[in-house]
Amino acid sequence: MDINQLRCFAVLGDELHFGRAAQKLEMMPASLSRFIKLLEEDLGIRLLNRSTRNVSLTPEGAAFLNEAKAVIADFDALRLRYRKKTLSQKRTLRIGAIDSAARGLLPELINLFVRRFPDADIHITEDKTHSLIPRLLSGWLDVIFVRPPEQVDVTLTTRFIANETCVLAVPAHHRLVSHSEVSIDDFRNEPVIVPERRTRPHSHDLTMNVFKAGGCVPVIAQYAEEKQTILSFVAAGLGIALVPSSYKNMNTDGVKYLALSPVKNVEGLPLSAMWHQGNNNMYVKALLDMLADNIEKLTYNL
Repeated sequence: MDINQLRCFAVLGDELHFGRAAQKLEMMPASLSRFIKLLEEDLGIRLLNRSTRNVSLTPEGAAFLNEAKAVIADFDALRLRYRKKTLSQKRTLRIGAIDSAARGLLPELINLFVRRFPDADIHITEDKTHSLIPRLLSGWLDVIFVRPPEQVDVTLTTRFIANETCVLAVPAHHRLVSHSEVSIDDFRNEPVIVPERRTRPHSHDLTMNVFKAGGCVPVIAQYAEEKQTILSFVAAGLGIALVPSSYKNMNTDGVKYLALSPVKNVEGLPLSAMWHQGNNNMYVKALLDMLADNIEKLTYNL
């Protein structure tokens, strides 16, 4: 049993609905169900009554919920107290970032940061938004650079950074490779590799919206989750794909990147910074200040 399991159970105990609780925790319902099952197995008791229509607390679950909330409150208070005490000694900055931010924003930002704090120990975790937010909530990360979620936990602060522009990824010998810029009319009938909406909602919606703005529906050749998989499919000639502009710097054999003409009412892929409200970590504040002071330079290639 760990504090993350207790947090999951506390939210589920309040919501009594796996879907709503999972959404609040920014995780999949199946993952939440596994967390609860492991907790029940560890305790040797049943905490919840489950049916196809509803979820309710068992008597033991109701009692455990109250005590779990008290433990979580004590843990958070203890962590906050010691984090304040060690603030002046803190030498680690833990950053989470989605792939395009890790590639297009962080290198220059970290370069600025280490000039001012050469002794800082910087840990960077690259993952998807829905995986990074729980780590921020649990305290494993100090600040993250992600696609803003539809619902934001009230304990977090979100700052919009920029809308990332996109380019069209095509096979190296595609008929469009000689074009310096393309519009939807150039590829409306091409088969398209589309990101899974479950894990990449913004990228999925952007692809669909570009075609919608062009008055057509994409011919979907394949859905894929990972950007590298999408690019591999493009290289193999299975279709084209819309990807963040930062991917132009990737050395992907068999793929060419073409500039995309502005599309009316389609703004690109939003990138935001997120951190805990009231976080007085000097490194987090300094990093965010540097971002604000150099925003145009740092987002030039996004």
